[in-house]
Amino acid sequence: MDLGISGKTALVFGASRGMGRAIAERLSAEGAAVVIAARTEATLVAAASEISATTGTAVRYVVADITTEAGRDAALGALPSPDILVNNADGPDPGDFRSWTRADWHLALDAMMLGPIEMIRRTVDPMMERRFGRIVNIVSRSVKTPQIELGLSNGARSGLVGFVAGLARQTVRHNVTINNLLPGVFATDAQRRHINGMLESSGKSFEQLWDERGRNNPAGRMGRAEEIAALCAFVCSAHAGYMTGQSLLIDGGGYPGTF
Repeated sequence: MDLGISGKTALVFGASRGMGRAIAERLSAEGAAVVIAARTEATLVAAASEISATTGTAVRYVVADITTEAGRDAALGALPSPDILVNNADGPDPGDFRSWTRADWHLALDAMMLGPIEMIRRTVDPMMERRFGRIVNIVSRSVKTPQIELGLSNGARSGLVGFVAGLARQTVRHNVTINNLLPGVFATDAQRRHINGMLESSGKSFEQLWDERGRNNPAGRMGRAEEIAALCAFVCSAHAGYMTGQSLLIDGGGYPGTF
């Protein structure tokens, strides 16, 4: 299927590795002119080079932290008015809410709610003027199935989803959609950090927890980054203009509810 985004511009945060990188590669393969953003130049350089070699489409990079005004300025300096915006940021390590400080909450909000909202604020009006825009927030299944050790993520990401629910209904008549993807357990570096954060409280080894998290999923495995990349590419496509304000689970059936 031709997704109709060849020649469109895309800014993808958290794109030097994991899901963000897979999304950037898929968008590049579809012919989009992609700029990848993350905090570490070394991994960005490697990712941009490797994606460009794989897809045959040049990928640029920018060192940018979505949590800071300077980082957001840098990203938009590299691509001032993207047609496609993918907001993606690591969540904090698991922990006990009793130990979280006000500063911890502010860091979580900046990464998973306020930073993405600021990027939306600064890009959505030009999208509406051009009558094409796709904004996708990589969130987490934790907004539907909260995990107590991920309370910072539960709260901050739910705030972003709630904000999007209102705005998305205002932009869709201009062919600008805003949607959220809710990944479950994926075999990425973020999952490794999550499991490492659970070792002390679980009393199990890393290998035991890694195996259990895949085996206990209805799919019998963890997700692959290229699977969420394919879903994201469709949501960003010219064919998805009638879908907005949605939070789409991609979790191998892990969510136990009917709705």
